Amino acid sequence: MKKTFTFLAAVLLLTCYFQLSTAFAQSPEKMSYQAVIRNSSDALVTNTQIGIQISILQGSISGTAVYVEKQIPTTNANGLVSIEIGGGTVVSGTFSTIDWANGTYFIKTETDPAGGTSYSITGTSQLLSVPFALHAKTAETISGNITETDPVYSGSQAANITTTDITNLANLSGTNTGDQDLSALATKIALADSTAQLRSELPDVPPGIQAGDMQYWNGLAWVTVAATANEGATLQMIGGVPTWTGGTPPTPNVTNPTTGEIWMDRNLGASQVATSKTNANAYGDLYQWGRAADGHQLRTSGTTSTLATSDTPGHGDFITTGRSPHDWRSPQNDNLWQGVSGTNNPCPSGYRLPTEAEWEAERSSWSSNNAAGAFASPLKLPMAGYRYYGNGSLKGVGSIGYYWSSTVDGLYSRFLDFYSNAADMYSTDRARGISVRCLKD
Repeated sequence: MKKTFTFLAAVLLLTCYFQLSTAFAQSPEKMSYQAVIRNSSDALVTNTQIGIQISILQGSISGTAVYVEKQIPTTNANGLVSIEIGGGTVVSGTFSTIDWANGTYFIKTETDPAGGTSYSITGTSQLLSVPFALHAKTAETISGNITETDPVYSGSQAANITTTDITNLANLSGTNTGDQDLSALATKIALADSTAQLRSELPDVPPGIQAGDMQYWNGLAWVTVAATANEGATLQMIGGVPTWTGGTPPTPNVTNPTTGEIWMDRNLGASQVATSKTNANAYGDLYQWGRAADGHQLRTSGTTSTLATSDTPGHGDFITTGRSPHDWRSPQNDNLWQGVSGTNNPCPSGYRLPTEAEWEAERSSWSSNNAAGAFASPLKLPMAGYRYYGNGSLKGVGSIGYYWSSTVDGLYSRFLDFYSNAADMYSTDRARGISVRCLKD
């Protein structure tokens, strides 16, 4: 199944800065641009020539394109591409005539990872303070000093200020050095802005460790967002950090190479695969035949002697009985647990209880027909014991393995039984609590 992303399949990372001219104190007619290119499979596009079209939009994210150019740069070993906007093949407009003071501007990038013009990756971001270093270049055409005209006030206390007052105020703290040349001031502003941007230039994005890894900038360094194995998970911004949330953990499987059947690698309710025949963490839960996972299967659940009159008792107690046919339900229902869509099927989606025949095929593939063979098999079946239908007490834990099948036998149901000396299929009371191992349908 596919995962749902709140990010684009290709993550574009933008850093713009202005180059400096060592020969002239002038603002250049180019902007540097960097992006990390990923394909639709979220893999880095490395050491590859790509096609990219850059548009400068005015006013909004969907505003008018005042300048458009194309380039065909080559990504590096980390999927990073670096270009100079203003140095490509012009499609429309003139970069040097953009009026940066006239409203807000946005950079729109369209990328073809194959190097052509079939652009499949699009990203748009607003230009903030950086481009206005270009606007400062308008001061480069101003030369000499600026002649000021003293303001004229009326209707206020300032109306009585004279030229002499202004002269005296100017000399209160030393000598008036006069007005600065605005073109020199503009050059200083552009130089400071460009230097600050160069110092904050982002380093190359590090490669991921596994398919689906992504990196984000936390303000100090690139941080990896590891891929998740959960089906249906979504990537959300939580506290400013991209975070995987939700989804269903994958069901761990094991395949018997002899039968070709795919099983869950542990008992229902177990926290791990068995490391021995008596590994308690691998025992799992004990189900009454035909009941859903309503809490009764827990080894510590409470008990009640009141039989259920429907397929859903409405509580999580283990139902005890002292009367034949020793079923938790009255009247009995032979149609429970039949297939992946069967009523009360406790297995994960796509899994079901095995039939008697499927258990027999597994048992026939064991190296020995006993508990040792059960554990040595690909299923690593432990001796989890069972729960007695009479009072709910645990029996045979660590010495017997009981595993339900979906097969009905008259008033009873069939199950796999193994211990130190033998293994076989038998019939037993449905109110007994027994282990469940699910088979992939």
